Amino acid sequence: MRIRIAHTTSYHYDAPPKSVTQVLRLTPRNHDGQYVVNWRIDLSRDCQLHQREGAFGNISHVFTADGPFDELTVMVEGEIDTQDTSGVIRGTVERFPPALYLRDTQLTEADAAIIAFAEETRAEAGGDTLTLLHALMAGLNDTFSFDTEPTHAGTTAAEAFKLKRGVCQDGTHIFIAAARHLGIPARYIGGHYCRTDEAAPQDAGHAWAEAYIDKLGWVGFDPTHGLSPTEAHVRVAVGLDYLGAAPVRGSRIGGGKETMTVTVRVSPAPWQPQSSWQSQSQQ
Repeated sequence: MRIRIAHTTSYHYDAPPKSVTQVLRLTPRNHDGQYVVNWRIDLSRDCQLHQREGAFGNISHVFTADGPFDELTVMVEGEIDTQDTSGVIRGTVERFPPALYLRDTQLTEADAAIIAFAEETRAEAGGDTLTLLHALMAGLNDTFSFDTEPTHAGTTAAEAFKLKRGVCQDGTHIFIAAARHLGIPARYIGGHYCRTDEAAPQDAGHAWAEAYIDKLGWVGFDPTHGLSPTEAHVRVAVGLDYLGAAPVRGSRIGGGKETMTVTVRVSPAPWQPQSSWQSQSQQ
């Protein structure tokens, strides 16, 4: 499947800032089942864009835009070829042993309610790890409702589980918290999901989890849709939680109140010869 992605983040400032520094984790990379055909990043301000590679293998770009200005826009666009690998992830950059992903974070710490959910699911699913993880995913998909209103970027897994509502980020944090409690390494994946309503605009990307299974490796689980990642998923960034894989993070000097608007369009793309764009990364 060829998927076209257009991601625009716009910032508006009450007062012109002196400078804005941003770290962008918006660039996917190649692995089994995913190939970056073309990709580019454009900024509305004239400044240098520096590419880096993080410890988890994420490609990031860093820039500092000097003011004054009233608005700043980051535009990302490209095409990805994907194939369905039944959720099994291979060919990725792996610098750490799976045990690292047993580490709790503030956003993924399991409370008593999540522990009870995990233990009840294990009792029903039996001892097979893959079956258990699918049961965790199905249980969350059945009981956790997608709702953009009650949560925010700092909502913890425990808070979201109590609400039984939230966005894909929240469901992913709960899944990770439950898996880690059960002794299964799990990590956060930020990316995109190609919906069937083609180029309908979205106000955010997508998120799901990967868990490590002995003799199989890393396998993806998407609690929001109740399935393992398919050719409709584009994998971009990895982290222990959302903060480690956030698409955009930064700081600024001055600027007063900041308003951010995000528009994401993810749609199937017709086949065509490779664009003449110079890819920011084909790794």
